[in-house]
Amino acid sequence: MNRRELLNGLGIAALAATVAPLTQAADDAHHHHGAAHAALIAAALRCMDLGESCVAHCNTVLATGDASLAYCQTTAMDTVAICEALHRLAQTNSPHLAKVAAAARDICLTCEEECRKHAAKHDACKACGEACADCAKQCAALAA
Repeated sequence: MNRRELLNGLGIAALAATVAPLTQAADDAHHHHGAAHAALIAAALRCMDLGESCVAHCNTVLATGDASLAYCQTTAMDTVAICEALHRLAQTNSPHLAKVAAAARDICLTCEEECRKHAAKHDACKACGEACADCAKQCAALAA
């Protein structure tokens, strides 16, 4: 091996030694932030899932000509949209997370209130309202 090959080899080894800790630190930071917001992430996912079920149920009822769930459908669609953003920002510990969580809290509370009106008659609304209450609680905890 000549001197040039030796120096190139050492340069590559030094670069690898520098990059590996940086990559590990980035991975650790990502996992740490996800863990820090695990309850919020889970609540947002559940709210999205049950919100989509509520929207589908409302669509079925609306298709029969019964418009009693029209506003419930609207609030559930808003909830699904904000919770998707909330979930993504919580995963990355975005600096905008607190602002979005405050908006998500308000939207979830509106949806919860509307869903509770229909909870006795519609299981999808009951489940969505409960998920919204939990998500709003997690959002409020972030602001505290």
